[in-house]
Amino acid sequence: MLPPNNHADQSPVPPETGATVDQWLAYLEAIHPTEIDLGLDRVLVVFRRLFRRKPDARIITVAGTNGKGSAVAALETLLQRAGRHTGAYTSPHLQRYNERVRVNGEDIPDDALVSAFEAVEAARGNVSLTYFEFGTLAAFVAFSQAGVEDWILEVGLGGRLDAVNVMDADIVILTSVDIDHVAFLGDNREVIGFEKAGVLRTGIPAVYAESDPPRSVLQQAAAQGVSLARFGQEYELKAEQFAASAFPSMMLRYRDRAIRIPAGPLSVKSLAAAVVAMSTLEPDLPVSAIEQSLDGLSMPGRFEQLGSSPDVFLDVGHNPHAARWLSGQLSILKAGGRRVHAVYGALSDKDVAGVVRAMTDVVDAWYLADLAVPRGLSSHDLQARLDNAVSASAWRSVHEALHAALSEAAPADLVIVFGSFYTVAEGREVLLADKRNQS
Repeated sequence: MLPPNNHADQSPVPPETGATVDQWLAYLEAIHPTEIDLGLDRVLVVFRRLFRRKPDARIITVAGTNGKGSAVAALETLLQRAGRHTGAYTSPHLQRYNERVRVNGEDIPDDALVSAFEAVEAARGNVSLTYFEFGTLAAFVAFSQAGVEDWILEVGLGGRLDAVNVMDADIVILTSVDIDHVAFLGDNREVIGFEKAGVLRTGIPAVYAESDPPRSVLQQAAAQGVSLARFGQEYELKAEQFAASAFPSMMLRYRDRAIRIPAGPLSVKSLAAAVVAMSTLEPDLPVSAIEQSLDGLSMPGRFEQLGSSPDVFLDVGHNPHAARWLSGQLSILKAGGRRVHAVYGALSDKDVAGVVRAMTDVVDAWYLADLAVPRGLSSHDLQARLDNAVSASAWRSVHEALHAALSEAAPADLVIVFGSFYTVAEGREVLLADKRNQS
């Protein structure tokens, strides 16, 4: 999650030796005047002080509007199955910052994270870095110190001017291009596609995980001689129903291989793109190993189930594109008269009306929640933006909204908590605390 802005006039003092992760994060929040300040000039200066040459590792960059986390998770487990030593950098986090930096699938320990922060602080001198830029460089340092062979880097925002893009990719996955972060990336898919395709490099392989890439993506790929594997062109997915799951699994067909991709909590298209990328990264990994590795793969906050009777799911989808995917998942489960109760909280820069339109057909009852965070909307602001499009109740917190939904839902119903990482983080805390109290 993004930190609050710093409005202090005095220069922040760096943490002393032995400082905690929380003390370092408070410092990171204070050293740059804005949350988001796109551009590579500052971060490149510090990057070159930290790394005299490109690290001796494969760099896998994952960009896109939605589905990046699923692709990263799939790459992690598949590369580890192939015997590779992996590092994954993702954002934002749900509960702890350490979630953003994983080595071999495990969150980085505090001492290693603090060591990386100290290295970046020593290298930056008087260069001002944003919270995200500082954290990105720290992840690079941590991976280098751990001797990681494959660096899986999720772009934070856009691509061309994102801090992750100081590292030249050896292979790229573009999961999707849709409307989000309009103030920074533009208000149409062509402009946004240009920004996201900025992570491509001359002659490298890349995968595009949807069937309708913007022209701007195709033009950049062609101009740079990128070998672009496109869903619906170079590979395809066919639905196949398996008795063990309510969701139809998909059969991926790429070159001379047919590989079953599980449907359910994670984006099938993102998982398929990761498998296609693996044909370049580890072409000898057997089909059976791929299928076994992906079976049961899940991520916190990605259509995650944390309750039953009623079934309770959480999902960090926060734009119309993600909401359409979520609506499709819920519609599969909504049968036999089951009602869907939606707990929704959002940030002020999101297309709230578009999200609600995408979910209207599947949601029966709305519980709008205040988000008491920077850029967070109050439940009443949410109601005003909906302009009577839906009937909804307003609550002072995700905690209150969730407990209201649980009290009104029948045992056979569904409850979905979604709309923002902040919304899901608070909902997870409530549900996990309830589980602890019941045990």
